[in-house]
Amino acid sequence: MLSSAAPGSELHAVDATQEGLTRTDCEILDAADPLAHFRREFALPEGIVYLDGNSLGARPVRALDIAQRVLQQEWGQQLIASWNTAGWFELPRRLGDKLARLIGAEAGEVVVTDSTSVNLFKLLAAGLHLQARRTTIVSERDNFPTDLYIAEGLTRLLGAGHRLRLVDAPGEIAGAVDDDTAVLLLTHVNYRSGAMHDMAELTHLAQARGALVVWDLAHSAGAVPVDLSGANADFAIGCTYKYLNGGPGAPGFAFVARRWHERFEQPLSGWWGHAAPFAFEPGYVPAPGIERALCGTQPILSLAVAEAGLDLMLAAQMPAVRAKSLQLGELFIALVERTCAGHGLTLASPRAAGARGSHVSFVHQHGYGIMQALIARGVVGDYREPGILRFGFAPLYLRHVDVWDAVALLRDVLETRAWDDSRFVQRSAVT
Repeated sequence: MLSSAAPGSELHAVDATQEGLTRTDCEILDAADPLAHFRREFALPEGIVYLDGNSLGARPVRALDIAQRVLQQEWGQQLIASWNTAGWFELPRRLGDKLARLIGAEAGEVVVTDSTSVNLFKLLAAGLHLQARRTTIVSERDNFPTDLYIAEGLTRLLGAGHRLRLVDAPGEIAGAVDDDTAVLLLTHVNYRSGAMHDMAELTHLAQARGALVVWDLAHSAGAVPVDLSGANADFAIGCTYKYLNGGPGAPGFAFVARRWHERFEQPLSGWWGHAAPFAFEPGYVPAPGIERALCGTQPILSLAVAEAGLDLMLAAQMPAVRAKSLQLGELFIALVERTCAGHGLTLASPRAAGARGSHVSFVHQHGYGIMQALIARGVVGDYREPGILRFGFAPLYLRHVDVWDAVALLRDVLETRAWDDSRFVQRSAVT
């Protein structure tokens, strides 16, 4: 029988190859799960196994109540007074302080604001400004494309020899960081494979060579324990709509280590980042702290709704979340390799549990069609080129029986070649 990891305890390996393993064993694990009660806090459709929380988290039940309060009472009744009476103006900083507790930052070092891409532009620009004699951004070719696009655009804008240098493998990062490297830009958990960098080690390496580091935590925040302070990180960005369950297009976040606050200058110097925004002065004077990372008027409804997911994650506590995440991932890999062998699936994620985030990827030459056929059967994952089927494990609302059922349906899709159907070949705009 499978063993259940208690919050914060050492994870016991899941041996899904043993004879006699049944769905009932998974039900027993779920009955003993210390996070099981959080499932009631999410609005989950009947008949769906949702394995795409790594792309868009499920809706917290309380999010609807918050949205109705903001629309009906705060905006509907109090109107513009709600900037003060409902605390709208303080939302970016207040939510940032909550999120800071999930990523190992201090209060006053994080704001929830704008999109991930916009925040990355701000932080990269600030990093290059701090490193005036250096002109190179180093990153991985397999980094998430928007990170590379933003870096490319910024180097074109700055000109004067600025460039983006890409490495093809993690082992090449150390050799690429040299005395012209201004910023090392890395995503903590790779969006395709789920492979996870050693944040502390790479931060130390870059800083020892005079470079700053910007970490993208899009697939880390709410999924794996992050300790920005312990790693002595300089800057970080991320989103709230994946494992933090903030809703589609929910605002991103920006982290600036306190030691950089007074020297941090970002080019999107909008009025919300001004030291006295309602003084309406013609000249820009940056706010004294993390607020200088802000730009313009904030999307209040989106910010307010995002708080529901943050509160749930804080209540769950990251050690328990990580322990269950790893166990779900281990179970999934073992069941797929035992029951779907011979059908062309190859593990694209690190096999060592501690070396990956909270999603597992397999490669198949007909990956897109397989995923569409699987979704048609009620198991929702997603697809990424080239040929990658991604399965995310959000521990607050996923159960062990969900993993069992998902693998059983995946096996059926493969055995019946259900993917070889014209309905599953045509690409949608979002994959």
